[in-house]
Amino acid sequence: MKTYNKVFFIGIGGIGMSAIARYFRANGATVIGYDRTETALTQQLQKEGISVFFEDEISLYPTDADLVVYTPAIPHEHKGLHLYKNGNYNLKKRSEVLGEISKNHFTIAVAGSHGKTTVSSMIAHILYHNNYNCTAFLGGICANYNSNYLHQNNSNKQLKNIGNKNIFVVEADEFDRSFHRLQPDFAVITAVDTDHLDIYGTQEAIDEAFIEFTKKINDEGFLAIKQNQSINESLPEIDKAFYDFENAEADVFCTKHWVTESGHLFNISYFGKEYKFFRLQIGGLHNIENAIAAFTICKELGLSNEEIHSGIETFNGAKRRFEKIVSNVRYVFIDDYAHHPEEIRMFLTSLKEIYADKKITAIFQPHLYTRTRDLADGFAKSLSIADEVILLDIYPARELPIEGVTSNLIFEKITSNQKYLITKNELVDFLRNKKDLEVLATIGAGDIEKYVPEIKALLN
Repeated sequence: MKTYNKVFFIGIGGIGMSAIARYFRANGATVIGYDRTETALTQQLQKEGISVFFEDEISLYPTDADLVVYTPAIPHEHKGLHLYKNGNYNLKKRSEVLGEISKNHFTIAVAGSHGKTTVSSMIAHILYHNNYNCTAFLGGICANYNSNYLHQNNSNKQLKNIGNKNIFVVEADEFDRSFHRLQPDFAVITAVDTDHLDIYGTQEAIDEAFIEFTKKINDEGFLAIKQNQSINESLPEIDKAFYDFENAEADVFCTKHWVTESGHLFNISYFGKEYKFFRLQIGGLHNIENAIAAFTICKELGLSNEEIHSGIETFNGAKRRFEKIVSNVRYVFIDDYAHHPEEIRMFLTSLKEIYADKKITAIFQPHLYTRTRDLADGFAKSLSIADEVILLDIYPARELPIEGVTSNLIFEKITSNQKYLITKNELVDFLRNKKDLEVLATIGAGDIEKYVPEIKALLN
């Protein structure tokens, strides 16, 4: 990719945007960004030497940037975006820039409706931990490094067929068909579920998009894909492995697992050979499955069993992915980014297994009006796994309200014994007055995380 001296980001506080901003900053460019609101992430970017402003005022936008990067989440009427679209500027989508950055490198792209942040973070950590050259653009903050951007490029360690080349690990986002910009050597597909119907319209269109993504994989490459997905009969003729949590018909699966005080211990069958006693320091049965995907990629890369064991055992997870906030004699409090019914089902099922004798209280903030409208039945069914549900108002993100679409669409169908519908501004006081909390979970992709410190203070 050509060298840029000054790069401007519209929506720099986005998790995918900030990783690319950090890449350009690390490579010597002057980086400036705009975002709508100040967050812990934008504050960290400022500490790293990146200038960020928060007012959509024309006078603040630089006119001398040789690259302007934007995210599709920015509304069309945005003043800054309008300025760059109507001027003679080098304006590119985030996905286009990520595709250009990675195209001349050995790239591992992790796609899927859910799980991709944990899988990509785990693969990157296993490589980084074992001193292989690795650059990673992650969709979450990897707890081991407190960053969504990792870079190590001074190692002489060799991998079969790759040598000591710098391996790029990228999260391949299906939103807006962004992942079609990538040309990976290795890829993972964790799930092909119904989501982003505002973009795709139908499950058939989602399937077509994922099939198109698989066609982007290098002919000599490799694909690890979850067993029993809707697209599995339509995959290209490349080397591949089907993986699953416990389905013995898969090429790679878990043969035994045990819950431990800190997470899980488990064995993996890999094309008929059993590998024993992987230790994972984070909870959630779905994270065993995520580890199986990471294991599969690392085996194909040629890492040793000892290296993979060590990498998985030292992985501390990603922020807001089954993140344990409080664990004391009286309370457990876990925060999770789940925002799709299947993610919530796996998350709450894991909580039920780990804390079988405890009351599970789930606080959920729906994300997007369209997703609430399209998946209300699924949300209600998954949330009903909890003993108690506290449902908040919808976080709109990039969307305008849709008439008749409220959290009540979900609330009416929840079958848990106890359920409450409140606004997010009422949440902390509501919890302060509850005396029967045991295991509490905050769930959602909106701004529910900003209440985590206050809730933590209540429970400590």
